Amino acid sequence: MKPNMGMADKIIRLVVVAVIAVLYFTGQITGLAAIILGIVAVAFLVTSLIGWCPTYVPFGISTRKTDKTLR
Repeated sequence: MKPNMGMADKIIRLVVVAVIAVLYFTGQITGLAAIILGIVAVAFLVTSLIGWCPTYVPFGISTRKTDKTLR
């Protein structure tokens, strides 16, 4: 698992997680919408913490900047 998420990508995902959490805990989303958005929030949280998104792999996407000093 080579990291493929940049800092901006991680921050955006964490902001989305926070928004979903606020909407859920204030009762703005309920039922099926709450379940689906809860799953999305958990997935975003986990991928942000580990810095690797499995959906990027098949498409060869990486938002991480490469360190040119390592080459």
